Amino acid sequence: MGPRLRAARERHGSTLAGVSCATGIAPSTLSRIETGRRKPTLEVVLRLAEEYGVSLDDLAGTAPAPAPERPGPARRTSGDGKTVLPLTPYVGGLHAHKHVLPAVDEEPGRPRQVSHEGHEWLCVLYGRLRLALGGQDLVLSAGDVAEFDTRTPHGVANAGPGTPVEYLVLFGPQG
Repeated sequence: MGPRLRAARERHGSTLAGVSCATGIAPSTLSRIETGRRKPTLEVVLRLAEEYGVSLDDLAGTAPAPAPERPGPARRTSGDGKTVLPLTPYVGGLHAHKHVLPAVDEEPGRPRQVSHEGHEWLCVLYGRLRLALGGQDLVLSAGDVAEFDTRTPHGVANAGPGTPVEYLVLFGPQG
């Protein structure tokens, strides 16, 4: 504990004499505690923790290690300007993503369709989304949702000029 007390005092910018005046603990006692020649009592440690503005756990070296920072989601942008922000960091199971399609100058043609195993639910947050689903073309506005089997050919595009489109996607193997 001695080295941690010395480090706390130095971080606080105090001298042994200054700490002695503030706490009423003799400078020689403080020096012996910091060098390990004397064990501090709980009363002394409490006074020093208060003076230095640190917790008892910090002085005793029992403070829990900070939780490792979880990396933020990796933002991906495709060649057509579409941005995908994964909202679920794990692999497998249900996936959530936020998609942003950039604003367009004019209404694009029918989007290219793909099909694959799984099930998808999407909700438009902002703008107008064109959903080509099999032989149907749907235009969804903010608040509209769609749910479909992804074995049905499907594709999306910005349905109107001038504004981007933002939508949420939940995709998973289950229906």
